[in-house]
Amino acid sequence: MRQTISATFKTLAMTLGLAMAGVTYANEPAAAPAKPVVDAAKGEALYNSGDSKRGIAACMGCHGANGVSGGGAYPKLAGQHAAYIVKQLKDYKGGKERPNAVMSAFAGLLSDEDMQNIGAYLEKQTPGLGTAKNKASIELGQKIYRGGIASKQVAACAGCHAPNGVGIPAQYPRLSGQWAEYTEAQLVAYRQGDRKNSAQMTGIASRMSDAEIKAVADYIAGLR
Repeated sequence: MRQTISATFKTLAMTLGLAMAGVTYANEPAAAPAKPVVDAAKGEALYNSGDSKRGIAACMGCHGANGVSGGGAYPKLAGQHAAYIVKQLKDYKGGKERPNAVMSAFAGLLSDEDMQNIGAYLEKQTPGLGTAKNKASIELGQKIYRGGIASKQVAACAGCHAPNGVGIPAQYPRLSGQWAEYTEAQLVAYRQGDRKNSAQMTGIASRMSDAEIKAVADYIAGLR
């Protein structure tokens, strides 16, 4: 009888021990997923050659070698902050905040890791220099960039994008040396509501005239 009781208690103890072990294991915090390692070399390969297996075209075809495009139809990307590039690619991929048929199709094939790799590569490239071309508007452009337009409640561009146009990483993009035509097109897109991924820029551009937009875009092209 004693042996039977002893065996019963031993079985109960083993069962309880296993149950407790299970409870302890279940309550342990799950290991955090490993963050993908950003690889600028992979970004360079994708930028220059694309990925034919996934149908991804090379970025270089439009944005030029090392991120310096050949004309204002496509922006210069060299030296742009990686976080800003990633955000724009995600906005293109979403399709609503920054609609663009070509870029939405391209970004739609990219993974988050791809975007980070491309951003890391471009951030390391030497920015392309530019020049202001319109002498007649240079003074107006400088005034707007450095001091804004008080009468229209337009803030100075330099407040966010820095006096020399290098921007602030992860918040405001580099503008210096950008094609005037491209900067002008983006300000107009903000003003018209075609580009919706910055409420701040929409508000600013909505209060600017065509002449003011042209002047500040041309001035920005010569910043360095």
